Amino acid sequence: MSQPSETPYAGLSPDLILDALEAAGFVPTGGLLELNSYENRVFQLEMEDGSFVVSKFYRPDRWTDQQILEEHEFTHELKDAELPVVAPLLRSGDSLFEHAGFRYAVYPRQGGRSPNLEVEEDLKVLARTLARIHAVGALRPFQQRPALSLNRLGAESRRFLLNEGFIPPDMEPAYASITEHLLNRLETTLSGMDISGRIHGDCHMGNLLWRESTPHFVDFDDCVNGPPVQDLWMLLSGSRDEQQGQLDLILKAYNTFHHFDTASLRLIEPLRTLRIMHHAAWLARRWHDPAFPRAFPWFDSPRYWSDHVLSLREQQAALEEPPLSG
Repeated sequence: MSQPSETPYAGLSPDLILDALEAAGFVPTGGLLELNSYENRVFQLEMEDGSFVVSKFYRPDRWTDQQILEEHEFTHELKDAELPVVAPLLRSGDSLFEHAGFRYAVYPRQGGRSPNLEVEEDLKVLARTLARIHAVGALRPFQQRPALSLNRLGAESRRFLLNEGFIPPDMEPAYASITEHLLNRLETTLSGMDISGRIHGDCHMGNLLWRESTPHFVDFDDCVNGPPVQDLWMLLSGSRDEQQGQLDLILKAYNTFHHFDTASLRLIEPLRTLRIMHHAAWLARRWHDPAFPRAFPWFDSPRYWSDHVLSLREQQAALEEPPLSG
């Protein structure tokens, strides 16, 4: 069954989900709860033995089977190293399944809350855990998954938004000008960026579940070859002085398990800039998926694009500031 690219989940009914779990060798009771996810579709299901699993149905045509399997292999490698990551369950040695045109994986349910980054000891634990993840990731690069790059996150995002007419005509010249300047600036800064190791790639608080003094890392859907600092800068918040204090704690803890290249701190604001640009294009690329207008009603409005251009100008100023020190 082929899924239309604009509404890829139109045929993903509760019955199909339950049938898919049964086809993979699981025994669901019928209890099903949709969880918060937009890129993929994620559901919690109750099993006949009283346990719960979480099933992720991958967005069609985003990743190849080989790229998804590399994600799974990485999480299992981390789990084997006794790291607190949530890896997909295996059935007869398989972690990726297909049913009625949908590819999916099944995970154990992991409870927890978002970590409190204002607690210094929690921040240190996060840093030490990420260091161990990066130490495993540094053993070899991905062969199938992409690398974090200026072109993929920046230039392609800019090109898509300008070509597809999402930006209001009166804002388009400002967007085109500021993004051209930023890309030219970032090309120099990101030159020679280390992309030899595997990283989580999307280490925001929604992908961290804190339980019993341990951070559990979930959703490696965006794992890539890239610099470890990409997974660290999202732990920083507040004023520059506050971020510097947080970074001092993070690096001291991180370096107990894996060496951090302090020269890569110059990448923090460039990487933040790329994330801002890519996020806008991600929303635009998914706008025909009915879940996105419901979840992001403020997108595709003149106010959004005005604020977006303003945030890019703020990033332009931030790029001129000296980087945080190690």
